[in-house]
Amino acid sequence: MSDYEKLLEEAYKTVKQVSGKEERFEIPKIKGHFEGKKTILTNFTEIANHLRRPIEHFQKFLLKELAASGKIEKERLILNIKVPSGKINRKIEEYVREFVICKECGKPDTEIQKDTEHRISFLHCLACGAKHPIRTKI
Repeated sequence: MSDYEKLLEEAYKTVKQVSGKEERFEIPKIKGHFEGKKTILTNFTEIANHLRRPIEHFQKFLLKELAASGKIEKERLILNIKVPSGKINRKIEEYVREFVICKECGKPDTEIQKDTEHRISFLHCLACGAKHPIRTKI
């Protein structure tokens, strides 16, 4: 039994220690400005990349939730209405809760998988292996 305990101690020494910080995933805040009646979101693609989600999926969600039309130009999303940043940040948080964070373990290490046979999309957690259905129509 002592050999097992020695091996266990060695394993604990080599394993990366988890920081005491409970929340390691932070949702970036949107940066942007108004130009006339338009809202320009300058770090839109940066946020989509941070969330590890397709830009088109993230854009479609935001446009629907904000009831706005818009387009991506280079790294920016241009909305055809004036929207305060607080409202956009709340919608991004909703997106993260629904399409990024695992409902089982609460970690952001997830991916969206599509079951083409049944036309259902799942949020698959790479950390704990859980699978949860998500809405396919945005």
